[in-house]
Amino acid sequence: MSGVDWEPLRARARELSGRAYAPYSHFPVGAAALVDDGRVVGGCNVENAGYGVALCAECGLVSELVAGGGGRLVAVTCCNAVGERLMPCGRCRQLLWEHGGAGLLVDTPLGVLPMSEVLPQAFGAEDIDRITGGAGAAQDGEDS
Repeated sequence: MSGVDWEPLRARARELSGRAYAPYSHFPVGAAALVDDGRVVGGCNVENAGYGVALCAECGLVSELVAGGGGRLVAVTCCNAVGERLMPCGRCRQLLWEHGGAGLLVDTPLGVLPMSEVLPQAFGAEDIDRITGGAGAAQDGEDS
């Protein structure tokens, strides 16, 4: 779909799931994404004894994206320890929307879907800008 070579992304996600720190759930997750400049970014879940403050694999992926200079996510995949595709949780769908938008392709267990179908009627920066006149983006130093 759309010229994305999914196999290298899936392989990277599988590799990263093997690096996950999941001593509590025993459910390692890896994620990998293609960036609009051709880079591949990735992450794995990192748990801690506080349970609720664990970091999802997609959080690590977005952190690598931002730390590496930013850009827009084009395609993303997530998998478990045996390589089965996973859907991002709600929090991560919102995070991925912020950095990829409606057209971000998500490799789901049911096939590749655009983020607009994975997170319909998403809340985004444009909703804030509509009310604040763009002040929300300007305050935190982001370009819209």
